[in-house]
Amino acid sequence: MRAAVVAAPGKARLKQVPAPVPGPGQILLRVEGCGVCGSNLPVWTGNAAAYPLRPGAPGHEAWGRIEVVGEGVTGVTVGERVAALTFNSFAEYDIASADAVVPLPEELEGTPVPAEALACAVNVFRRSDVLPGSSVGIVGIGFLGALLTQLAAAAGARVIAFSRRDSARKVALAAGAGEALPLDTHGRDETCDVVIEAAGVQETLDLASRLTRTRGRLVVAGFHQDGPRQVDMGLWNWRGLDVVNAHERDPAVYVDGMREAIRAVADGRMTPDPLYTHTFPLDRLADAFEAARAREDGFMKALVLV
Repeated sequence: MRAAVVAAPGKARLKQVPAPVPGPGQILLRVEGCGVCGSNLPVWTGNAAAYPLRPGAPGHEAWGRIEVVGEGVTGVTVGERVAALTFNSFAEYDIASADAVVPLPEELEGTPVPAEALACAVNVFRRSDVLPGSSVGIVGIGFLGALLTQLAAAAGARVIAFSRRDSARKVALAAGAGEALPLDTHGRDETCDVVIEAAGVQETLDLASRLTRTRGRLVVAGFHQDGPRQVDMGLWNWRGLDVVNAHERDPAVYVDGMREAIRAVADGRMTPDPLYTHTFPLDRLADAFEAARAREDGFMKALVLV
């Protein structure tokens, strides 16, 4: 099979490698595509334990069709279109545990379904405890923030979005936000019942803290991966904030979130297709990573189509 290999920081190449063979309880996925996640970027910029990475790594937002089922696998069939929690899917084939595979409904036939990424939004939203009529601030409008805006608006909340990029603010308004403001908005006294920080940088964490009302809920959804953070603990103490780290690590929770995300897309609570702004073939994985790293105006999500 063809597989992309991250050979060194900032370098990727296409290789011919043996296709993996599923063992008991596993399936072989013929990959249609795989999303590029923000968590992929550290290994692209130089933070891997060793190079080259395994063929197909670190692709984990895959969808495609089941090619082979391993011994003892039930509930899924060869040829079925599925999303899967995988680990090496910047390649033509990847292995997944059969209990990490979610069938895709006919309504999504022919559309990209990076369900693991969609599940992140669903799982964050579950932890946010958003109620109808509540005020929700979403700080950082990338792919995750835009999906959270859609979910909060669909739940009947009043959403205020914050982003440094003008194009992202327009996306937030289209997703259902009542207001969309720059990060450096000054003189704003209004606070929110729930504030979700979705960008993973110090500036957005600071703003999210200030925006959360007394006894409100501050939800950290951004992936803070470039060093320590400082928080205004005096403010957190004085306001008595509930602070939630909404990053899941249990694979079963991920897969359950994938199931719910697929239902949310099928019933219209999430409409991710307009957010897939950049697509690349497998032999241009380097360009996909660079697009995700640069995040130029208009960028939301990169997909690698196999």
